[in-house]
Amino acid sequence: MNNQNKVAQQILFWITLGIVFLFFMFPLYWILVSSFKTRADIVTIKPSYVPYVEFQPTLNNYRDVLFGGERQTGEGSTVTSSADVSEFRDRLINSVIITGGSTILAVFIGTLTAYAVSRFTIPLEDDFMFFVLSTKMLPPIVVLIPTYVLFTNLDLRNSYIGMIILYTAFNLPFVVWIMKGFFDEIPKEYEDAAMVDGYSRLQAIYKIVLPEAIPAMAATAVFSIIVSWNEFVLVNFLNNEQAGTVPPFLNSIIGVGAVEWGRLAAASVIFVIPVIIFTFIVRNHLLRGVTFGAVRR
Repeated sequence: MNNQNKVAQQILFWITLGIVFLFFMFPLYWILVSSFKTRADIVTIKPSYVPYVEFQPTLNNYRDVLFGGERQTGEGSTVTSSADVSEFRDRLINSVIITGGSTILAVFIGTLTAYAVSRFTIPLEDDFMFFVLSTKMLPPIVVLIPTYVLFTNLDLRNSYIGMIILYTAFNLPFVVWIMKGFFDEIPKEYEDAAMVDGYSRLQAIYKIVLPEAIPAMAATAVFSIIVSWNEFVLVNFLNNEQAGTVPPFLNSIIGVGAVEWGRLAAASVIFVIPVIIFTFIVRNHLLRGVTFGAVRR
């Protein structure tokens, strides 16, 4: 009976896990499938799920998004090439530049700050760390108006540098908090032994501490990328022209009288791919980084 109960529990566990997996993955599958459908296949009353069986897939949506195309207005009618759709590549490049620049700066500055807080005696350290973390409690829209005024006065609107600085400031508290906890797990004796052998502190940091900190840096980089990559409100008000990113652009892929769901799905799929690739590359460091499991005393 015990063996039968264990088998039944295992079967129930895997069935439940499969249902949960399908529940969360189905929207992603639907977007992916819709990106290969024609307009007629998408707006049909009876939905189709399986390519080559229920509908014939096409790459036209990806072609239109990446290289521009005609905007559909209805059956048998089109208008001239849509400037909005043709801007997707530029918006995607802007997202890569702004997200990459802000992530590198946030991880670099945050790592140095966290190391200093972890290794040196700082007056009111607990209060300082609470202040750092408390800045993440404010939603971005709260600071939208003062940020808009500041960016306008400093001529930082519609520029790469302005959004890179802004996203760096928003990601820094998280990076400092995570990296500080990670550095606390690395024994100071490692650096002391290296400096006794003749290393300077900078050499000890570079050769001893940073190799151990790579998992945490990778984890914080992934979270910083996700925040900057998907941010909508600030960039929509401050940077939606010359250096605009993809999120505000996605809802502009609209036809005359109807949403162009195929192009919107194709653009969404392309937009998600870079984050998936980066997360896959650093996957071996993620679990170790988020659990602070580098070295324990």
